[in-house]
Amino acid sequence: MKKGLKETILRLVILLAGLTVAHLGVTLFLLADLGADPFNVLVQGIFRTTKSLSGWAFLTHGYTHMAICFLIIIVLLITDRSYIKLGTIVCMICGGPIIDFFTGLLNGIVNSGNPFIIRIITLAAGCVILAFGMTIVMKSDAGVGPNDLVAIVISDKLHFAFGPTRIGTDVCFVAVGFLLGGALNIGTIICAFLVGPVAQIFLPVSGRIVEFIMHTFTPERGGGA
Repeated sequence: MKKGLKETILRLVILLAGLTVAHLGVTLFLLADLGADPFNVLVQGIFRTTKSLSGWAFLTHGYTHMAICFLIIIVLLITDRSYIKLGTIVCMICGGPIIDFFTGLLNGIVNSGNPFIIRIITLAAGCVILAFGMTIVMKSDAGVGPNDLVAIVISDKLHFAFGPTRIGTDVCFVAVGFLLGGALNIGTIICAFLVGPVAQIFLPVSGRIVEFIMHTFTPERGGGA
C-alpha cells in the first residue's frame, strides 16, 4: 500500500473511532433526559417541528442530524471549502446512524426512569466522553464533523480561543433549538459551558495519542501529526 493511501486510511480510522466515542457521549445526554448537548437541542427542535408539521413517519433524530450537517457543509463549500475534507463527509454520513445505534443499544439501561443522581452522573460522563471524542476527531487531521466546524471556523477566522468560541456557538445552538421545541434542561446548560473548556484541555492529550498511533503504524512518515 502506498505511503499516502495508508496514512489517509489510518487517519480516517482514527476519525471514525473518535466520532463513535463522541456520539456515545451525545447519546448519553439524550437518554439521561436532562437536556441534550447544545447541537442536539438544535437537532431535536428541528426534528420535532419538522415531524409535527410534516407527519413523516420515517424521520428520526439521526436522519435530522445528518440533514443539518449536510446543510452546514453546503454553506462551508460556498464560503471556505478548505475546511471540508473526506472525514467531514464521513462525520456527516455516520454521525446520525451512530446516535441511533447507541440509542437502541442503551435505552433500556439509561433512561428518564433512572434515579436523578444516576442521570446527573450519566450527563457528566457524556460531557467528558463527547469532549474527548471530539478532540480525537480534530487531531486525526482527516476532517471534522460539520457541527464542530462551526466553532473551529469562527475561532480561526476571528482569532479567538477555541474554548470560549465553542461556548458561544453552543449558546446559539441552544437558543434556536429551544425556540423550535428542543429540550432545554440543566444538562444543556452544563454541557454548553463545560464541553468547550474540557475539549481545550483534551486537545494536547489527543494530539499525543494520534501522533503515537501514526508513528506506530506509519513509522516511515518521519513527521508529526
